[in-house]
Amino acid sequence: MNTSTNSNGSKNVLNSDVELKGTLKFTGELSFDGKLDGDINSEGSLHLGDNAVVKGNINVNTVVMRGKINGNVTAREKIEIKSKTELFGDVRAPKLVIEEGVTFVGKTEVNPNKVAPSAPPPAPPVDSAKMEPAKAGRF
Repeated sequence: MNTSTNSNGSKNVLNSDVELKGTLKFTGELSFDGKLDGDINSEGSLHLGDNAVVKGNINVNTVVMRGKINGNVTAREKIEIKSKTELFGDVRAPKLVIEEGVTFVGKTEVNPNKVAPSAPPPAPPVDSAKMEPAKAGRF
């Protein structure tokens, strides 16, 4: 009898009657529909349900969000925000999907090719001797 399980293929479920305080860590896949006061960290996939309430930062590989989230969300692959989700915090991922009907207050950084921000080109020097005085009237 083989009792070993593949941790990357594990599916975990925490339903709406679960309330947690602290940091939630998992491998594989987690469906969370409860309340959490704390952060979520994982190399895996997170699915937040309609009843999910998270007060803390989320750092995962991929996430499908529903419910209410108050914190920053970072994903190494993709963030998907479903309709009726309320998100108050910044998001950062190579891919971002936001459905119609989402409440989102925060900043986004979507950078699929990990391009470094370029500095704006320097403004040309202003030569005050060549500037003409402003003219009034019709031109």
